[in-house]
Amino acid sequence: MKIDLKKAPFCLDDAGIAWVEGTLEKMTLEEKIGQLFCPIGYSTEPEYLDMLLGFHIGGLFFRDGVGEEMRRTFAYAQSHSVIPLLIPSNLEAGGDGAATNGTPYGKQMACAAAGDKKYAYRLGKISSAEAAAIGINWAFAPVVDIDLNYHSPITNVRTYGDNPETVCQYAGEYIRGAKECHVATAIKHFPGDGVDERDQHLLTSVNSLSMEEWDATYGKVYERLIADEVLTVMAGHIAMPAYQAYFAPETGNQIIPASLSKELLGNLLREKLGFNGLIITDATPMVGFTSAMAREKAVPLSIENGCDMFLFNKDLAEDYQFMLDGYHSGILSEERLLAANWRILALKAALRLHERSAQRTLVPDVGALEILKCRQHMEWAKELADASITLVKDTQQLLPVHAEKYHRVLLEILGDFPSNERVLSQMKEALEKRKFQVFVYEKENFEMGVDNVRRFKEKYDLVIYIGNVENASNKTTNRLNWYTFWGQGNNVPWFAHEVPVLFISVANPYHLLDVPMVRTYINCYSNNEFVLEAVVEKITGQSEFRGKNPVDPFCGRKELTY
Repeated sequence: MKIDLKKAPFCLDDAGIAWVEGTLEKMTLEEKIGQLFCPIGYSTEPEYLDMLLGFHIGGLFFRDGVGEEMRRTFAYAQSHSVIPLLIPSNLEAGGDGAATNGTPYGKQMACAAAGDKKYAYRLGKISSAEAAAIGINWAFAPVVDIDLNYHSPITNVRTYGDNPETVCQYAGEYIRGAKECHVATAIKHFPGDGVDERDQHLLTSVNSLSMEEWDATYGKVYERLIADEVLTVMAGHIAMPAYQAYFAPETGNQIIPASLSKELLGNLLREKLGFNGLIITDATPMVGFTSAMAREKAVPLSIENGCDMFLFNKDLAEDYQFMLDGYHSGILSEERLLAANWRILALKAALRLHERSAQRTLVPDVGALEILKCRQHMEWAKELADASITLVKDTQQLLPVHAEKYHRVLLEILGDFPSNERVLSQMKEALEKRKFQVFVYEKENFEMGVDNVRRFKEKYDLVIYIGNVENASNKTTNRLNWYTFWGQGNNVPWFAHEVPVLFISVANPYHLLDVPMVRTYINCYSNNEFVLEAVVEKITGQSEFRGKNPVDPFCGRKELTY
């Protein structure tokens, strides 16, 4: 069955449709199977890239690397691919999602905290412009999940908050910025993360809302963005029992991820919501996908049941064979194979990849790299940092702090992330520049012993905690964890009534849950260099706090407000 490619979101002209039809007509079965795959690359060596391209892949994903190296890699891949490649990237927080030397703009929740849609537009613009400079043409963003459960380890600062209307408006502005850079967007993670407290990387998580609740929240978001002609949707390994049972009562209480659900993809997303664009799975090595059924069946069934592209692999050669075998055995029908290829090629045509291939402009020349961390993007990042940082509470009336009164500062960082050293170093330097004497926390041991109240008050005038517990996949929680020396060390805030304590969270808006005794608490939403400088300016009274809470940092608990 042919798809109307003149309709939204592809909106192809006659020439674009002719390219899709002509290309599809010439393709072998092996090429049609290969187009379904978008593997992740682990090496930039030509021999390795040639191996991937030998499977006739439709797309190629790389984690962020140095911009110049990524540009060369994509240029090589495009020049050695018969059909132009889709080159996606996780562009959730700035140009640094594409290139390590790109602009670290800020997380989506920072945009919401800043309270103006222009910040979401700039996120889409910066991310996509810098990505396009190295040859990327597809953003796996924006995240349109709704942060309804503060226990979720995978949503929070990646979202625009807990208000569906804010999510609609800010995601729409991100998409507008990306479109101006000729970069496709993928709204994710259908049917919606942020309800379950578990991570789909580790199991099939569940969106447990009723149909009515879903329609008023996630359904509203997807309906609006589909009407705005978003080109692609990423299907999560997230079940939604309410709609699953409505469309297929015989499935009973089975937990079926959307990435494998004909009902959620076909009946809900295609028919009820009217989405005509491309559907790609989320990463298929995730346990939410792999635990659903045997992979030999799941690989072809994901396409048969409604996805058009298959993201990442346990092993590309093996998954390719599973897909081919599934086609020959009847799991994957000819109709669905053709429909998926129609949409893959249509997306490429909508991005004018066929024209750019003929013009040899799929990857810009090296001069385009000048946009990475350009002056305008850096200024926008500084402005977002200033506008988003939120003073959640200061019930002890501590702020502003000055070195004359709080000279000796114990600085502690919580978290075990690679960014810890950078964050700690910059915070220490920024405080010392303002004449504070900074002592970085060192773990106690039997030789050091532990402080009592008198010794602690003799040593320190102020304690500053930096919560740097970033969102990361494959984690069951992103709560605070403490090192304690027999429960007595200075790492835990036993001294909250002895000296003033200030907590600054740079990665999770809900840490107040674990430090209710701390009476001055700040949310920053991002841990980039601009945020760290801005928060020190604010706590020392050099600038005002302007951010507003996009979620409830008190987690619905009255005791956290004191």
